Amino acid sequence: VFAMTPGISEEERDELIAAVEKLQKEYDGVITRLWEEYELTRREAEEVAAPIEDLPAAQRRLQDLKNRIKALGAVNVGAVVEYQEVSERYEFLNGQVGDAEKSKAELLELINQLTAQMRQQFTERFGEINQNFGAIFRDLFGGGGAELSFTDPSDVLASVIEIKVHPPGKIVSHIESLSGGEKALVAISIYFAIMRVNPPPFCVLDEIEAALDDVNVARFAQYLRRMSATQFITITHRRGTMEGSDMLYGVTMQDQGISKLLAL
Repeated sequence: VFAMTPGISEEERDELIAAVEKLQKEYDGVITRLWEEYELTRREAEEVAAPIEDLPAAQRRLQDLKNRIKALGAVNVGAVVEYQEVSERYEFLNGQVGDAEKSKAELLELINQLTAQMRQQFTERFGEINQNFGAIFRDLFGGGGAELSFTDPSDVLASVIEIKVHPPGKIVSHIESLSGGEKALVAISIYFAIMRVNPPPFCVLDEIEAALDDVNVARFAQYLRRMSATQFITITHRRGTMEGSDMLYGVTMQDQGISKLLAL
């Protein structure tokens, strides 16, 4: 075309050809960058293109967006696969957590049911023990009165249990004001009250009446014989308990270092 244009020298023609080649290269570079950076063809770019009214502002906006993209760091091409793996792991663990929460709720419900049953049974047994305690106390003390009570009736499983006793002929404000023998007899009364609720077939008593006087020892021995549902073995040095026993077993050492068992 340039060769056929009149009035153009060969030098001007070469310059125009070089300019056209330069523009073609720039055009090809723009098309290549458009695809490599944005994956758009020329036609697709023309469809989404918008007119630029303020070129400097657009360039600044473009540079700002490039800087923000650059600040994001390198693109992780495996992010999609990693996300899928993490998502599956999350779903699995979330299901495990759900199962654990469900099991926890079931266990808490079971604990609440068991606690309610324990509270009911304990309250019933405590009432029976309290009635037995009052009756046995009167038998062993020859009168008076005694009872067990909760300091916090609303929470019987954690409540402190108070022991209130009134021996015959005495005004007792606190159990600590009783003598050692009286305290021992109160403890024996509570122990027998518990045994009467669920009598064991066999019981060993190791000098529990040691602090009692002779009169109370005799009452203690008589009461043991009344509890026929249980077989007692008593380890004792008190004559009243021995006299009330069906069988006596003793150990003597007539010769040094030689023990001998005696039965009566």
